Amino acid sequence: MSPETSEKERCACEKESDASQRFFQRPFFLSFTIGIPFCLFKLLFGVTAIRMGAQDDLFFTIFGWLVIFWAASDLLMNIGRSTLDLVGRPARFEYCTIAQAGRIFHKPMVFLAIDTLLTFGIICAMLWSGWITKLMPFELILWYSATTMNLISLSLVSLYNEMRTA
Repeated sequence: MSPETSEKERCACEKESDASQRFFQRPFFLSFTIGIPFCLFKLLFGVTAIRMGAQDDLFFTIFGWLVIFWAASDLLMNIGRSTLDLVGRPARFEYCTIAQAGRIFHKPMVFLAIDTLLTFGIICAMLWSGWITKLMPFELILWYSATTMNLISLSLVSLYNEMRTA
């Protein structure tokens, strides 16, 4: 094999690697595999809080509606980012309301990390409180689908990164 052939193969692999990396960083991929599943976790948490508040606890009812509003806002932002990405236009807004607030301080990624922490807290709260057992069958399908999408995509990106550096 000539050095010229191996150079061509290396360039082809680098181009393929760059295309894969760009795909994993696209707003459509990030929204579909992280943002929208996180919105579903928040939404189902809010619905469950309302369900728990229906037992004469006004705090849970109000809290649940606030979480649902937060989840719906974030869902619209993720759908908007995905749509704009698919039509080739840049978004002038972040993936979620907390990251959007972070723009005020010129730190949207820090605030996105805070949103991620809060969402992981919601997941833990649903599991450890036993509220997950309060979900209806269709809601459980949504929960499991969001979990599967999120975890599988994380595994794919990790696998891709490891293969790239191997």
